[in-house]
Amino acid sequence: MRMSRIEIERVIPHAGAMCLLDGIVDLDEMRVRAVSSTHHDPHNPLCVDGRLHALSGIEYAAQAMAVHGAFSGKTTSKPRTGYLVALRYVACSERWLDAHDGELVIEAELQMGDGGLVIYGFAVRAGGTEILHGQATVVLDVDRERLR
Repeated sequence: MRMSRIEIERVIPHAGAMCLLDGIVDLDEMRVRAVSSTHHDPHNPLCVDGRLHALSGIEYAAQAMAVHGAFSGKTTSKPRTGYLVALRYVACSERWLDAHDGELVIEAELQMGDGGLVIYGFAVRAGGTEILHGQATVVLDVDRERLR
C-alpha cells in the first residue's frame, strides 16, 4: 500500500509542519516503510538552534507506527489515542538527522500487540546508513481520568 502525505494526515493526529512523513511506500499487517525529506526543512518543528538531532527520529518512527496502527485496525479515520510509554534499546550511530542528503527511510515492525498495547521495533536510515533504531511501547485508549 502506498500513501501520500495528504492521506497520512487523514489518519494520524499530526498535521501541517508536524506531519513529518512525506509518504508510505510499503505497508502490510506487520510492517510499515515511510519516507521523508522534512529533515532538510529549516522550519521543522523539531529543530533546535537550526539542527535536527538524531533522537528526533523517534517521532518520525512514532508517526509511521500510527499510520500502521490506523490501517491494521481497519479504520480510515484518525486513530484512537495512543501514548508512547516506553523506549528500549534506542541507539544512534550519528548525532544529526539533517546532516544526511536524500530521503530518510523510516521502518517499523509490529512485534506484539493486543487491543490496548503495542510494541514496535523501528529504524531510521538515510542513504543505506542506519542512524537510529530501537523499540517503542505504545498504550492505546488510555483512560485520561486514571492518569490524574
